[in-house]
Amino acid sequence: MSPPVFTPTDGPLGAFVTGVNLSGRLEPGAAAAIHTALGEHGVLYFRGQEISREQHIAFAEAVAPIVINRFFTPVTGYPQIAEVRKEADQKLNIGGAWHADHSYDQIPATGSILAAKVLPPTGGDTLFASMYAAYDSLPAATQAHINELRALHSSRHVFGADAAHLTDPDNDQGGRYHNPNAATQDVWHPVVIRHPISGRRALYVNPDFTVQIDGLSETDSAELLDELFTHAQRPEHIYRFKWEPGSIAFWDNRATWHFAENDYHGHRRLMHRITLEGVALEGAERDSLA
Repeated sequence: MSPPVFTPTDGPLGAFVTGVNLSGRLEPGAAAAIHTALGEHGVLYFRGQEISREQHIAFAEAVAPIVINRFFTPVTGYPQIAEVRKEADQKLNIGGAWHADHSYDQIPATGSILAAKVLPPTGGDTLFASMYAAYDSLPAATQAHINELRALHSSRHVFGADAAHLTDPDNDQGGRYHNPNAATQDVWHPVVIRHPISGRRALYVNPDFTVQIDGLSETDSAELLDELFTHAQRPEHIYRFKWEPGSIAFWDNRATWHFAENDYHGHRRLMHRITLEGVALEGAERDSLA
């Protein structure tokens, strides 16, 4: 069987994958190639892959063990699959801010596999930002400053019982979130990581879950984070993915951010997401600077 083919996008990250049928059994060699390509490209895009829930799970398990998201309501009967849903009469969507999934975990997730199930007639694109490109394009002085810093990541203000957006009845209409009492873990991660697959340096902070820089005053921490967040969102770091029926996006949470557009009011959008277990992160300061 021929190996998958990875064709880079015309943007700063991501590749389209052909030569693989995800409704069938994924051969170990193909799974290994996809895992390696994920670290290289940051996001892998598949077209024309109409897969069942069981096939979605089988694809994920061929690449890495599954981690069950503790905050999203799962698909009935399939705890491995989280629903990412916006009903036609809801105003707020899920994922409508730049973030990296599970950065608040002690061992962050490798990646997330999102499969389109119900799409609006227009809109609902997902934007991806490369944290490789974001780091590489920083001034050398800034790189030197942040290479040995750590940042605090937290889920409390997003998924906890006191999270402001969860008290909005429109946002959680239909029970899209649950288990707020599990939002208790805070964790320190390197601001710059050495990516466990590619070996490249990547910026590892994000606007949704990163709340503080270790060793800096509250003011200095906020200013540095704002500087990094603003820099990472520059257009040259971003690729826009347009969903089609049968589309799947598989992104690496250590190398990318993502943002779900909320521009399809009055229409339903339903996606199924599986998240994969990761490994402990190491900082780039362990290596001499290039």
